[in-house]
Amino acid sequence: MKVKEIKEMSPEEMAAKVNDLKEESLNLRFQNSFGQLDNTSMLKKVRKDIARLKTILRDS
Repeated sequence: MKVKEIKEMSPEEMAAKVNDLKEESLNLRFQNSFGQLDNTSMLKKVRKDIARLKTILRDS
């Protein structure tokens, strides 16, 4: 997710997206622990997207 895309979102949309990404992160962690996750780089990507959203949300 690009910063430009995030800045176009409303604060409510950002908060909803953070919640969605947290759920996705939880699912990915479970898949990883059971050995079902093929692309482990998704964990890092989701974590960074959450951080980007929270940073921009805090600044606005």
